Amino acid sequence: MVKLLIACLRLFARLPLTWVRVAGTALGWVLWHAAIARRRIVQVNLHKCLPEWPEAQRNDLAYRHFVAFGQSVMDRAWLWHAPETTVRQRLRWVGDLDALKAPGPLVIFAPHFVGLDAGGMAVSLEVPGPVAFIFSAQSRPAVEAWVRQGRERSGNVRPYFRHQGMRQILAGMKKGEPLHLSADMDFGRSESIFVPFMGVEQAATVPSLSRLSKVVGARVVPVVTRMTPEGYDIEVHAPLADFPSNDVVEDTARVNRLLADWVRTMPEQYYWVHKRFKTRPEGEPGFY
Repeated sequence: MVKLLIACLRLFARLPLTWVRVAGTALGWVLWHAAIARRRIVQVNLHKCLPEWPEAQRNDLAYRHFVAFGQSVMDRAWLWHAPETTVRQRLRWVGDLDALKAPGPLVIFAPHFVGLDAGGMAVSLEVPGPVAFIFSAQSRPAVEAWVRQGRERSGNVRPYFRHQGMRQILAGMKKGEPLHLSADMDFGRSESIFVPFMGVEQAATVPSLSRLSKVVGARVVPVVTRMTPEGYDIEVHAPLADFPSNDVVEDTARVNRLLADWVRTMPEQYYWVHKRFKTRPEGEPGFY
C-alpha cells in the first residue's frame, strides 16, 4: 500500500499545481469526514484559541484547515519528486534572505504551519550548510525511507532525531551549522514550561529557542511558510532583537506572542491537528 501511494505521488509530481491542489482539496474532504478524532482535536484547539468566534465560524475554519492540510500532503509530490527547477519556481522568498546567510551561529525558528516541509526544502536549497533539522522518526520503515529521501533531496540537510538528544546538535551549531527548529509543540511536562498562547494562559511550550541561542550565542531568525495559489511564500522575518534575555520564561512567552500574530494572518494553515494543549498544570483537567 505504501509503495502504491508513493508511486501515485510520483505521478502527481508531473501535474500542474492547480490539479495537485484539487486533489489535495479532495483529500482534505475525505479526512474531514473520516478522521473524526483529529477533527475533534482541531475543534477543541480552535475553541480554546478563538473563543470569541461563533461556533459556525470556527467549524468553517476547521474544515478549511483540513483542506489546507490535504493540499500540503499532496504538495509533497512535487516537493520531493518534481525537477528542482519546478520546485524553485514554486518557492518564493519574501524578506531579507541575507539574514539567513550572515556569518555566525543561527537558529531558524520555523513554526508548524502546513507548509513546514516546503519551507524546510527552500531553506535547504538556499542557506549555506549543511543545515541541521530535527525530525521525528516514522513508525513504518518504508514511509521513513521515503520521507527522508524527500526531505534530504537537496543534499544540504543534516538530519537529527529527537531521541538522540541535543549534544550532537550543539556541537554542530558551535561549528557554524544552522539549525532549523520548530519549537512550538507540546512535547510533555519534562521538556516544557507554561506560558500563554492565544488565550490559553497555561500552554506547555519548549523553551529551546531561548536556551539554545544563549548557549551558542546564536541569532534567531523566524521563517514562516505561507501556502499560496502559486506554491509557497517563505517569509524571512527580522532577527529577534535583544534575544535571548536573562528570563527564559519571558523569552518563550514573547515567541508565543509573535507566533499568535502570524497564526491570525492565516489561521487555516496552522497545525491544529496536533494536541497543542495536551499537557496541563497539575490538577487541571485535560482539554481532549
